[in-house]
Amino acid sequence: MTAPPIIRAQGLTRRFKVKKGQVDAVRGLDVEVAAGEVVAFLGPNGAGKTTSMRMLSTLLPPSSGTAEVAGHDVVAAPQEVRLRIGYLGQGTSGGHNHLVRDELYTQGRFHGMSRGEAKRRAGEVAEAFDLTGLAKRRVGTLSGGQRRRVDVAMALVHRPGLLFLDEPSAGLDPQGRAALWELLRGLRADLGTTIFFCTHHLEEADRFADRVLVIDGGRVIADDTPARLKADQAGDRVLLTTRDTTTAVTAAAIARQLPGVRNATVEGKRVTVHASQGDTALPDLIRALDAAGAAPRSADLRRPSLDDVFLGLTGKSMREDAA
Repeated sequence: MTAPPIIRAQGLTRRFKVKKGQVDAVRGLDVEVAAGEVVAFLGPNGAGKTTSMRMLSTLLPPSSGTAEVAGHDVVAAPQEVRLRIGYLGQGTSGGHNHLVRDELYTQGRFHGMSRGEAKRRAGEVAEAFDLTGLAKRRVGTLSGGQRRRVDVAMALVHRPGLLFLDEPSAGLDPQGRAALWELLRGLRADLGTTIFFCTHHLEEADRFADRVLVIDGGRVIADDTPARLKADQAGDRVLLTTRDTTTAVTAAAIARQLPGVRNATVEGKRVTVHASQGDTALPDLIRALDAAGAAPRSADLRRPSLDDVFLGLTGKSMREDAA
């Protein structure tokens, strides 16, 4: 028997009042996430990512639609949902006048840990995020990156079965990001933790996510593995440099006739060939061009990135949107 999804949303919408009426921030969100999955939720600013995550974590009531998280309805049983999840928002979670160690300890106690267990676990996450030396500091005296490490530690201290992470590595240096994902991988491996996260660091989504959901205009417009999204939405590119513009036009025409080639464009002496599998298309292309007397001076294979996928789907670069 197949286990029910740990997240299931159907037709989830959220409307906000504005001066001229109402605006739909989320328009019919349909999402299913299996227990143990790591899912990246990507989209441009204003696409509805944070609003969706806040509805799924019971922080915002939906205007319409239904959602069950960790086996409970987010509207009918929000407390049951909250007991089973961890949530990291974009803002600072720790109280500015509280000590770091007290915030971590209290978070554990809120989730039912004994005093001894909460103290031990607070020490573990403090060490994991290099907070041990800051334990007696007040949160408000920390730098932005240090406060973010406290936020992440608070979200993980109770080892939740489901984690919602909104830009978890924002403000973290490379060492901090590495520590974060090492701990997240450990949680998943040891406890089967499900991770649902937003990020502008596309390499995180590419490297760690089992699936990528792309949302734009309040709706999910793509849902697949990173590898399949890159192959289907962007494809590989073969960049050719020819001896002159006439040869470039000839090379592009030949390339378009080859199996697996989607298109070929010319810009001066350069030809860009879009192919489903560039590593297979490249040797066939070189042989065909050589036989036609149009051998290129150079050839370079470029693999697509998730930013290429994002650009193709939304018309925006994720990197530009994050800047």
